[in-house]
Amino acid sequence: MIYIAFKCNKYGRFLAFCVLCCCSAISFARQKGHVGDFISGTSQLEINGEIGQRLMASYQHRILAQDVDRLIAVFRKENRTEDHMWQSEFWGKWFTSAVQAYEYRPSEALKKVIDKAAKDLMATQTEDGYIGNYAPDHLLEQWDIWGRKYCLLGLIAYYDLTGDKKSLQAASRAADNLMSDLKKTDGIIVTKGNYRGMAASSILEPICLLYARTANKKYLDFAEQIASQWETATGPQLISKASIDVGKRFPKPKYWYSWEQGQKAYEMMSCYEGLLELYRLTGRTEYKRAVEDTWQNILDTEINLAGSGAAAEMWFGGKALQTNMIAHYQETCVTVTWIKLSLQLFRLTGEAKYADAVENAYYNALLGSMTADGATWTKYTPLKGQRLPGSEQCGMGLNCCEASGPRGLFAVPPYVSTASQDGLSVNLFMDGVYQLKSPIGQEVLLTQKTSYPLSGQIAIRVGLKKEEDMTLSVRIPSWSKDSKVKLNGDLLNELPSQGYVKIKRKWKSGDEITVQLDMSARLEERGGAEKQLALFRGPILLARDSRLIGPPVGVALAPVHLAEGTIQIEPVETNTDGIWLKFKAKFLPESYTETGAEPVEVELCDYASAGHAPGLPFYSVWFSQLIEPQQLNQNF
Repeated sequence: MIYIAFKCNKYGRFLAFCVLCCCSAISFARQKGHVGDFISGTSQLEINGEIGQRLMASYQHRILAQDVDRLIAVFRKENRTEDHMWQSEFWGKWFTSAVQAYEYRPSEALKKVIDKAAKDLMATQTEDGYIGNYAPDHLLEQWDIWGRKYCLLGLIAYYDLTGDKKSLQAASRAADNLMSDLKKTDGIIVTKGNYRGMAASSILEPICLLYARTANKKYLDFAEQIASQWETATGPQLISKASIDVGKRFPKPKYWYSWEQGQKAYEMMSCYEGLLELYRLTGRTEYKRAVEDTWQNILDTEINLAGSGAAAEMWFGGKALQTNMIAHYQETCVTVTWIKLSLQLFRLTGEAKYADAVENAYYNALLGSMTADGATWTKYTPLKGQRLPGSEQCGMGLNCCEASGPRGLFAVPPYVSTASQDGLSVNLFMDGVYQLKSPIGQEVLLTQKTSYPLSGQIAIRVGLKKEEDMTLSVRIPSWSKDSKVKLNGDLLNELPSQGYVKIKRKWKSGDEITVQLDMSARLEERGGAEKQLALFRGPILLARDSRLIGPPVGVALAPVHLAEGTIQIEPVETNTDGIWLKFKAKFLPESYTETGAEPVEVELCDYASAGHAPGLPFYSVWFSQLIEPQQLNQNF
């Protein structure tokens, strides 16, 4: 089986379906230059510890708790009166996260909810195939096509989960309806909707997925038309401008939230997700190269220390400005889509840099936007300030980020461990059990025992029925400068400074790899004369929180160095509600006396926990440093 056509559920039941029923689709895709993924995700898994708790909290308190009838009501005939808002995205966002959650942990309760949600949405489809809530005289305007995209993604996800042909037929009819509606106008999708057509043309992703499942060439033709229209004068030029900074691709518009705005972060990355699906279908390397170049540019110019970025929903060159107070910073929808885009490239290439980016965003920006009980998600998460709840949107009882957050949360677990033609890989470190297929097709269990990221010690035990020659690879994060890896107790002498340790041998059940990552505290310096420091421990960005011991948040604090660039930091038992990880370190507070001040003990917590408490305590990842005039390079 090849991923471009189908994704197995936890029990592999859909694998059997696609092999029996869809050979023609797979064959056709290959004839057109199909490119398969380099890796495939875990078919069954169980995650323990903090991440496991977060997953189940979201499962119970956000996904199962959702009033699904409210999401579907907007699609019913009597409510198709919309002319500018985005209510129609919420069902698809929630539904795709519900399918991901079910694949992670199947339950009768969730399956019942999913089945009803799919059936009820399909019942709203009009005779001509439309699923949406826009008035007949406002079709294709504003967020109409964007909402249709999310309905398509949900229907296709349901088909992949269950093999229900009715959902695939409903998706096909909805796509046909869109194509018909466009033909009734000028046939140009990039002039429709918002943000240089990126919102509307991000429907490229489900159109490609639909072609992969039906082999109906009209969907591939439509997908190619979308990509072609991007490069017109009125399009977002996502391919030709791939080498240009994402925050500088178009002039600043007169109105920030307008069609002329070409820097919309979330919609831009959604389009690139679709372009990678089109690359899988066609093999056209310019598509993949455009996404790779843009991804690298986003990392280099926009992604902050917490692993995300964008302000007021746009790219703005934010990496260089991250020490400042920034309005509407780090939208959760952006964080989720950055993780999803990084996973797309990781699936295609297996390159460690994409796993590095996912780990950083997941542990910091994403978990930082989620309340510990999983019920709500903040819309914006600054690096200093407060965790303020987002406002309800469109009268739907939630906002776009609360709908998006679980999609990022449940997207990552299948890629903790992965399989390829060469063997197996451990990409992220989470206590749990992961079932994979070896190169010869036998089931392998990889069991991780770890308290990571509190500890950098990870034990990985292999379980398989018969011995097999293959490569087992373990990622060494780019931040771990002094790593140690042992195989069955024997130290491996030659390790890469980052990337993957690749161990090729005949593996047998009971073999064990132990990894010790360097959890030394790391200082990151940003800013110019107004220098700011931030502190990491392993993958975790640390923060001050006004609930914790130490001078007031915002006071200048200089780290007490053990040696250049190193600081002693110790774990502290957590007894503060809502705080996951807590540490202490010595700092020199600001002092305006000639003799200086004595070091003081300061408590820190993980960025994800900072600010999450009643009263909305202030927090900051930044340690302001005193300006030393004698060190300034300027003439007075």
